[in-house]
Amino acid sequence: MIELKGQIAVVTGGGRGLGRAFAQTLAAAGASVAVIARDAGELNQTVASAGGNALAFPADVTDAQAILSVFAEIGPVDLLINNAGVLGPIGPFWEMDFDQWWRAMDINVRGAQLCTRAVLPGMIARRRGRIINIVTGAVPAAYLSPYLTSKTALVRATECLAAETKPYGVALFSVAPGTVRTDMSMHSVHSAEGQKWIPWFRRVFEEHLDLPPERPAQLVLELASGKADALSGLYLTPFDDLDAILKSIAQVETEKLHSLRIRALGASAATSAIAAIRDAAERA
Repeated sequence: MIELKGQIAVVTGGGRGLGRAFAQTLAAAGASVAVIARDAGELNQTVASAGGNALAFPADVTDAQAILSVFAEIGPVDLLINNAGVLGPIGPFWEMDFDQWWRAMDINVRGAQLCTRAVLPGMIARRRGRIINIVTGAVPAAYLSPYLTSKTALVRATECLAAETKPYGVALFSVAPGTVRTDMSMHSVHSAEGQKWIPWFRRVFEEHLDLPPERPAQLVLELASGKADALSGLYLTPFDDLDAILKSIAQVETEKLHSLRIRALGASAATSAIAAIRDAAERA
């Protein structure tokens, strides 16, 4: 059993779906959970399902002033789950409403970073804290550019901030939860645009590769326990064996596994020299 008694956890996008599952799991482990989302009614349902260990804080994660006010009210945060996110339009980029395309960036990246910026000073001062960013597969799939671009940016942001905060005892992780039956995934399967532009997505369900929400929630709980802090900055999924990765940490670091990297064919003297400088920057 993982015990989080005494910890204060924040879950954004906690009104339904994965956010609700995260809140329930963390509350069951003894954490005091603050749940943030725009819909007060959905938040209240999450709080009611969390066994008395959760409080609702209605707010939009893209509203900087509201987020500062909410986190000031919550107090010192031990764990932040940046789960709030949107899919954005599905289809060819040039046919999309660009404001809707950018809205995905605003919520998925800016919203997560506003919340992160709200908690980091306190975590750094206390020399402890964990932040988990909920992302997705960093694949260049067609017709999902707002979602995949924004979530891939969040993976890189996680890596950068993990490098900055490691000396202060703060750990950050990117977690791709797998495909769960949420409103977002069902929209991708059943909407007209989903059926037209990403028909391959329904295969995840047809081939029974989707996951119950308890699987990613269990991974979040394990990361919240601190057992995998040595993996700070890495991209993890419910299909990963954390113990095996921890045992192979030297190989993971040497080969840059579980992270975003561009690997080129061949290397000139100049590119090798630049690569060495970049490696030094990562170790700095």
